[in-house]
Amino acid sequence: MSAPSASSRPATPRPLSTAEGFVLGGIAACVAVTFSNPAEVAKTRLQLQGELVRGGGEKVYRNVFDVFAKTWRNEGLRGIQRGLPPAYAYQILLNGSRLGFYEPIRKATNRLVGMGPMEQNPVTSVFAGAASGAIGASLGNPLFLIKARMQAYSPALPVGTQHHYKSSWDALRTIYQREHLRGLVRGVDAAILRTSMGSSVQLPTYNWTKNQLVTKGILPADSILTYLASSSVSGMCVLVTMQPADTALTRVYNQPTIRLPNGRITGTLYKNPIDCLWKTVTTEGPLALYKGSTAHFLRIAPHTIITLTANDVIIGLYKRLRRGTVA
Repeated sequence: MSAPSASSRPATPRPLSTAEGFVLGGIAACVAVTFSNPAEVAKTRLQLQGELVRGGGEKVYRNVFDVFAKTWRNEGLRGIQRGLPPAYAYQILLNGSRLGFYEPIRKATNRLVGMGPMEQNPVTSVFAGAASGAIGASLGNPLFLIKARMQAYSPALPVGTQHHYKSSWDALRTIYQREHLRGLVRGVDAAILRTSMGSSVQLPTYNWTKNQLVTKGILPADSILTYLASSSVSGMCVLVTMQPADTALTRVYNQPTIRLPNGRITGTLYKNPIDCLWKTVTTEGPLALYKGSTAHFLRIAPHTIITLTANDVIIGLYKRLRRGTVA
């Protein structure tokens, strides 16, 4: 019996391009941030509460659930979802970069060190995660800056420095008019530190967990349970790794600024994220770095789960659409 001709064999699926991965990753992240943004509002306010006050000062909010209750009672849905529009745009840039550039960077790094492009190596995976996250953080810094300031603003129960903007465009215009480009890139070093730390473990731990579940026969590769379990492990790892840098980022972004005699505008509290970490620990104690950690978990767990699960589902659906196999 003759062997099947080349034309009768199924074609090898074309891998996703970097642009396709960027767009699909951004869509998945936007789905996630719709659900996770209220917890980020609570996290931001808890991180700023008692800033650089010995003993923590008077507490406006007792815990994350108190933030939810008081914000809803005093500010309604608008308060709970403050900063959502820039959060959407930021997630497209950050997670589009993180999910879209991760595989190309990992494969290129593997080739550079003499490994096969499909080989899963912890070192190259962590590097690719950190590098892709740094790219996204740099691109999205102005959006994260205004998001943090909008989330911190409360007309009823303010904590930290208050920045009132009418909209995302008003925020960008106001900052640019006062500080020019330097104002829009304020805190980019803290953003790169935070995102690199989180990204260095997010995708590597997700892929490692998923690979273990599938290769050991615990769960099938295309099961929603596999996505959820892998995302849950990844979210916990991101939380532990990123929380101190996240606290520093929130405070660096939100700090008040002054104009020096030479015309340069600078922050009044912190010189950089390392200075912020040092002052926070020496004034408030090391546990202050983990202020809002419960809220952060309530944000990062569903956000990571939904982002990575939706990313796999959306990619699978897109590939089927591209092959014309969706009914």
